[in-house]
This record gives sequence, structure tokens and C-alpha cells, in this order.
Amino acid sequence: MSTTPRERNARCSVARSLEVLGEKWTLLVVREAFFGVTRFADFRARLGVAPDVLTARLETLVEGGVLTRRPYRDEGQRQREEYVLTEAGAELKTVLAAFVAWGDVHRPSGFGPSIAYVDRETEAPVRLAFVADDGRELAPEDVDVVAGPGALVATAG
Repeated sequence: MSTTPRERNARCSVARSLEVLGEKWTLLVVREAFFGVTRFADFRARLGVAPDVLTARLETLVEGGVLTRRPYRDEGQRQREEYVLTEAGAELKTVLAAFVAWGDVHRPSGFGPSIAYVDRETEAPVRLAFVADDGRELAPEDVDVVAGPGALVATAG
């Protein structure tokens, strides 16, 4: 049975995630949300992104369930909306941590890491790892990528 790329992508977790997260600026908006930024003007000031692009990225993140709108009103001002991480958005912390780890090794700035992940209680550094069901930590080279039950094709060819 022949499958089209569209059929394969509809079943692919990476492709479906990229529908929400794959545009330039999107993960940077999420990064800023983890730093507590919630307001349009603050996202814009911190990122330097054009307003129309930021509007589009925020809309995609809301539609994708990563951010939710919440009304606020500063004294003497009209009501506006701010953007806060949803549970699904908060779960992107590991995705951003993976990007940080990769970027620090393969795209270093020369200034050192700009983001550190630490244990909330002890403030000791933490890192991402593959962990087996029995608790063993596995090196990336000891982990294979295989087709899951939703895959149309068991191998890449």
C-alpha cells in the first residue's frame, strides 16, 4: 500500500507538533512565557519581533493549546488580554531544555549558557536524560528510534 507524505505526517507526532511549534519565533515566545512574560508589548520588546508576526504566533499557540488568553486591566486602561502557559505549554519545558542542551554544545555563543535548568529545592543543576523503566539512564547512542503502532511504514527504507 502506497502512502502519501500527507498521510505519513498526519500520523507523525513530530509533524503534528510542528504545525503548532514549527514557525520561526514560536519557541522564543514560549521561552519568554517561561520567564513570566505574558503581555503582547513585553513579548514584542524582549523579542524584537514585528507585531503582525507576533500576533500570528500568539494565535497559533492559543489555537494549539500552548497558551491561553486571560483578560487583565491596568488602572485607567481598557481591558486587554495576556497570554499564559497552559498545562500543555508547561510541558514544553523539556523540549526547550533539549534545544538549550543541543545549542550549548553545537552552536555555542562564546558567552556561556544563557539558560540553566536547576532543581527548584536545591538549585543544583539538572540535565535531560533518557531513562529506562527500571531507572537506568541511557546514553543517546544506546537509544534507537523505531516506528510506533501508529506508523504507516515500519522502516524508512
